[in-house]
Amino acid sequence: MHPRRPASTLAERWTMVDGVDIFYRESVNPPDARVITHLHGFGLSGRYLLPTAELLADEFHTLVPDLPGFGRSAKPRNVALDIPDLAHAAARFLDAKDIAKTSLVGNSMGCPVIVEFARRYPERIDRAVLVSPAGGLHNQPLRRAVGQLARDGGREPRKMVGVATPDYLRFGVPSTFKMFRALTQYPSLQRLLELKVPTLVVLGTRDPLLPGPARIKEIAAQDENHVLIVVLDGAAHAINFSHPAELAHVIRLFMDDRPIVDVPGSPRTRIIELHRGANHPEAREEKS
Repeated sequence: MHPRRPASTLAERWTMVDGVDIFYRESVNPPDARVITHLHGFGLSGRYLLPTAELLADEFHTLVPDLPGFGRSAKPRNVALDIPDLAHAAARFLDAKDIAKTSLVGNSMGCPVIVEFARRYPERIDRAVLVSPAGGLHNQPLRRAVGQLARDGGREPRKMVGVATPDYLRFGVPSTFKMFRALTQYPSLQRLLELKVPTLVVLGTRDPLLPGPARIKEIAAQDENHVLIVVLDGAAHAINFSHPAELAHVIRLFMDDRPIVDVPGSPRTRIIELHRGANHPEAREEKS
């Protein structure tokens, strides 16, 4: 028999957070490596984030936890977690790892969790990367969100079905209704505009969970501070899974305040800069 192929090149580990067993994946890096923590979306585990996380693990101390109640992590007893609770859980996870500060990369529901984390623990976040943010008015009511997810399913790689289905089944219908209510009640846009750390927002042109280009530009115009918005042409919602090379490339550039350009030698996906706040670090460099 052939040995079982590891599910990830990252090490698979467990820790305890507020009495709850938390499963996570971690890279092995030098002690001075910058930390990036990846936060998953609604009903899912961190497994679908691995294609991007693994590409960044050579340079960054990479962590991919399953938040409490998701994936292989245990559920808190008699507690329906909301966005602030998940942000607190992320902070407590970092406490368990003895990590004082991190950059955060989130997809879908992971984005409002990051925004809340930045509001509660501003001294603990270096940079924020929000990939396909979800939870706004465009995703309400639940039947609309379900329809959007169904359309998105046909636009994602077939392998995504095999990754996502076990996570959704494990999460369960009751948890889905409770978490959706908590997600849609969270003031994501207001909190986003209040962010005080360098922030990269990555959107896909084929994402049915996001509003149209006109609304995105209208929202972007409200921010002149730290937000950089980049669009991946042809990508849908689960960009971390479907376009890992392009996303990892953009994240590396953002982390080093370098200009956002296409992946060298790759014609697969155009990377388009849609908006740059006047006070973004790279914008300030261009002015000087």
